[in-house]
Amino acid sequence: MTAGTREALMSFPRRLAGAAADMSWGTRLSALIIILYGFAALFAPWIAPYGESEIVGPPFEPWSRTFLLGTDNLGRDMLTRLIYGIRNTIAISLVATLISFLVGVTLGLLSAISGGWVDAALSRVVDTLMAVPQLIFALLLLSVFGTSIPVLIAVITVIETTRVFRLSRALGMDVAAMDYIDVARMRGERTGWIIRREMLPNVAGTLVAEFGLRFCFVFLLISALSFMGLGIQPPTADLGSMVRDNASLITYGDITPLLPAAAIGFLTISVNFVADWYLKTTAKPDASA
Repeated sequence: MTAGTREALMSFPRRLAGAAADMSWGTRLSALIIILYGFAALFAPWIAPYGESEIVGPPFEPWSRTFLLGTDNLGRDMLTRLIYGIRNTIAISLVATLISFLVGVTLGLLSAISGGWVDAALSRVVDTLMAVPQLIFALLLLSVFGTSIPVLIAVITVIETTRVFRLSRALGMDVAAMDYIDVARMRGERTGWIIRREMLPNVAGTLVAEFGLRFCFVFLLISALSFMGLGIQPPTADLGSMVRDNASLITYGDITPLLPAAAIGFLTISVNFVADWYLKTTAKPDASA
């Protein structure tokens, strides 16, 4: 381990404490909610009372000491399904968002630095994909290729990559016009080196904030697709399908179907709060400059 790496690791708790001190109470609460969701996603098999698809009682059992949140339409424990639903939806959303950012940022910055026919070709392909409404495009592809998890991730990746490409290209165009990019070119640096060492560090702050927002959009899209029956398929737990399967309880004044809907809303709002705080923090001028 180098001295720089060791110093960075040792200073991380101090920087984390300083960042937390700058947060508003709303941002702190949002960060806590995200941590709780992450804990539930990581340790679902250990904290869930029952198995993910285990039938443990009669359908629509009311809340009790045995079943804290009752049972669903098949007699599965709702608390268990909620924990696993959070885990599955977050995991798929995170994977799809990561892949879309890896592809979208790479192609967007490449398009910005290359220009010419490369920029024109990539931009026209993205324009064509973005011309189709997002939900209709997802429904069409899932109807054709099936609703397995790999296909679901691939379809969402294609949709989100176009949005990430547009943002990355716009940011990259501003950076590509800077003098230090011309200097790097005159030194004979390769395109990959310029993108990695000169362009990416200068757009990273905005992209990190955008990552949080894109994650929210993916999370909501997966939940919407599952609600319509084309997302995560049973018996795998998912927040969107849990709302659909137990919606009839609302007629009887039971708020159980609102719990997965509330779980979707809380995570979305919390991630937006933290992403907004991060964007404001990175945009704040350095007082020591």
